[in-house]
Amino acid sequence: MNGPFPRTGTEGAVGSRSDGAAGSELSEREFDRVRRLAQREAGLSIPDAKRSMVQSRLSRRLRATGHSSFTAYLDEVEGAGDGSERLNLISALTTNVSHFFREAHHFETLANTLLPDLKAKAQSGEAIRLWSAGCSTGQEPYTIAMTLLDRWPDLGDADLRILATDIDRVVLSTALKGRYETRQIADVPDRLRRAFLQPDGPEHVTVCPEIRRLITFRALNLIETWPMRQRFDAIYCRNVVIYFSDETQRELWPRFAEALLPGGWLFLGHSERVTDPETLGLTPSGVTSYRKTTMTSFSNLPHKE
Repeated sequence: MNGPFPRTGTEGAVGSRSDGAAGSELSEREFDRVRRLAQREAGLSIPDAKRSMVQSRLSRRLRATGHSSFTAYLDEVEGAGDGSERLNLISALTTNVSHFFREAHHFETLANTLLPDLKAKAQSGEAIRLWSAGCSTGQEPYTIAMTLLDRWPDLGDADLRILATDIDRVVLSTALKGRYETRQIADVPDRLRRAFLQPDGPEHVTVCPEIRRLITFRALNLIETWPMRQRFDAIYCRNVVIYFSDETQRELWPRFAEALLPGGWLFLGHSERVTDPETLGLTPSGVTSYRKTTMTSFSNLPHKE
C-alpha cells in the first residue's frame, strides 16, 4: 500500500536554480543520493520519472527542518543523529492509498475458504495469527477483522490476533485511532457499517472496540529483521512489494513463505506475483493468492539485519 508515487497528481513546480535550495530543482546528484538512501533504508525503487515528485516532497522537509539546500538536508539524514529524520524522509517518499474491502476477492477467500479451518484450529485450542504487512492507514486489518467477526460472532473466545505493520509511523497513528471520514467507508456493506462502525460526529465514524482489540499495530521495516516468532495463518501484503527493487522482492518472497504455517495463505496486490512460487512451497490458489503446501525453511538466506 505504500510506494514512492504521487499522492495526488503532479506536486510542486520545478524551480530554476540547481543549487539544491528549498523550492529549487533537485540536482541529478542529489536525486541519485535520495534513490540510494531509499533503496538502502526501505528497499524502495524510485524511477527517473519521479524526480519532480521527490523534489516536491523533500522541499517540505527542507522547510520543516530549516535547511537551505537538499545537500545539507541529506547530510543530516545520513549523519550520526538519532535517525528520526531518516524516517521522515522515507515517510515523505511513500504513498498511502488504502480503502476498506480493497480487492474484495481476498476477503471472500478469507470468509469462504480460510474461516472453516480457522474455526477448527480455535476449537482445538490453537492460536490463530494473521498479518497485514504494509497496513497503511488501517483499512486492511480492520476489513480482515470485520470479515471474520461478521461470520464468527463468538470470535472473542478464540486466541486470534491480527498484526498490522507499516514503516510509516504517521499513517500508523491514523490506523491506531480507527477514525475515518464517512466518504471513506463507501465500500463497507451496510450491515457491517451498522455492526462495527460507530458515528463520530456528522462526517466521521470510529471502528468499534470489539474490532480494534483484535489488532496490534506496530512499526516495521520489511527489509529489516522481523521480530515475530510465530508463523501466520495468512499474510496480506498487497500493493507493497511492487514499489521495491527486483533484488528486494527476491529476498522477501522466501521470508514470507517461511513466515507462513503449512496451509497458510499469502495475498498480494493485483500487479504483484511471487517469482517461482513452487520452489518456495507456495501454490497459486486464486487471483494473486498463494497457499503454502510444503514446509520449507530459508533461515540461511541473507537479509538485512
